[in-house]
Amino acid sequence: MLFASIRVITDDVQRLTGFYEKATGQTAKWSTGDFAELITPSCTLAIASARTVQMLGASAPRPADNHTVIIEFRVDDVDWEYENLKQFTTDFVNEPTTLPWGNRSLLFRDPDGNLINFFTPVTADAMRRYEQ
Repeated sequence: MLFASIRVITDDVQRLTGFYEKATGQTAKWSTGDFAELITPSCTLAIASARTVQMLGASAPRPADNHTVIIEFRVDDVDWEYENLKQFTTDFVNEPTTLPWGNRSLLFRDPDGNLINFFTPVTADAMRRYEQ
């Protein structure tokens, strides 16, 4: 089994996709006006409008209502990413901080309020966890 993607449901696909393009430096692949993907070597971040899940009725995911998931990206230099992000967002939960398990981490929110973690392994043990 391979983990393939995570899909974020939003009321504004254009806005949210533009935000993630700036934040990640990736260009989205658009399938329709209601669905875009940012494809990375390890996983895909899909962004879709609420219209794509209407058939689920009351069980459909609700846009801008995430309180349980953190979208995480391993980056080369979390401090550099922080400086870059400050050019287009101010919704930071914390500044870059080295955590006890060895990752330097930056938490911020996307325009829909979803929590995002950019992290860089900085200790020998943390770096070993990500060796191929």
